[in-house]
Amino acid sequence: MKWNKTHIFLAIFLPIQVFLLQILAKNPAFVERYYSNGIYPTISSFFRIIFGWIPFSVGDILLAFGVFIFFRFLFRLIKTRFRNFIPKIIHLVAILSIIYFCFYLFWGFNYYREPLAKNLHYQQQKYSTEQLTKVTKHIIKQLNFYQQKITQNDTIKVENQYQPKQMYSIALVGYENLANDFPQLKYQHTSVKSSLMSLLQTYNGTSGYLNPLTGEAQVNDKIPKTSYPTTTCHEMAHQIGFAAENEANFVGFLAANYNDDVYFKYASYRMAFGYCISEIRKRDSEKSKELWLTVNKGIIKDFNASYSFWQEYKNPFEPLVKKGYNAYLKANNQAKGVESYNYVVDLLISHFESSNQL
Repeated sequence: MKWNKTHIFLAIFLPIQVFLLQILAKNPAFVERYYSNGIYPTISSFFRIIFGWIPFSVGDILLAFGVFIFFRFLFRLIKTRFRNFIPKIIHLVAILSIIYFCFYLFWGFNYYREPLAKNLHYQQQKYSTEQLTKVTKHIIKQLNFYQQKITQNDTIKVENQYQPKQMYSIALVGYENLANDFPQLKYQHTSVKSSLMSLLQTYNGTSGYLNPLTGEAQVNDKIPKTSYPTTTCHEMAHQIGFAAENEANFVGFLAANYNDDVYFKYASYRMAFGYCISEIRKRDSEKSKELWLTVNKGIIKDFNASYSFWQEYKNPFEPLVKKGYNAYLKANNQAKGVESYNYVVDLLISHFESSNQL
């Protein structure tokens, strides 16, 4: 049995990395200055330039290859009846150590940066139900306006006729407009693609993801088109360094809202309404019902169609995938797990109040 010194070194390096990460996690100002606003913009731009021009998702291919290699490893391990088990496990841990290092260096340290609210100079505090209701009413007013502007009839469901690639290009315009007011949210070097695994993503209940090893934003091209603009902008927000889901949601909202295109405007208020009305329902179900009565029938049809779409793909494995993702988020500085998505409401309220739109 021959021992590989490089494999042993890399395997030992894994727990050292985990320990160092815990130290960095307690120093968000350091991460913000030297990583998120230091080396990360250069790293992310490099990967978007390298892979952005390729018409298909390189990240999806790498992911599929990685899964294949892992199952091949298990198969050969069983086939050889676990011969040389320890060196092979050390080899596996060495590979995981490299992936772990690349994940955090290329993107993952952004989980430990300072809060976006501080970055945008928002004075966040615990909001009241009255504040939430006021903001939600404003959002409904805007949502109704854009739905009627698109359809010319408040009972007709919005049908977004854009193709995915068109929306990827249009999304960039929103970020260009956004950078005029928020220079720290500037986006350059587009690398947004339809996922090669869109059907699989639909079955596991996800709309998109960022591949941290290639810097590509992957969008599930099977999702309802009315939410496509905000999903695209959400994944682009991850690319510019906002790893936390609530923050990516908010930046995605802003980028879609700052867009000149009415379908992006509609999508932004649609997303904002979805999160706000969900929060109101938790606090006051009667108030939630009352507000739904003020929403155009065409919008209600849109939400019902989206709900029906996802229901068609419900399966026994989806909850398991969500539990795994929930654990992943909790391990990366998002204590609420998948519920972290919902905390975008705090930022929405801060935005509408500070921008004097109410």
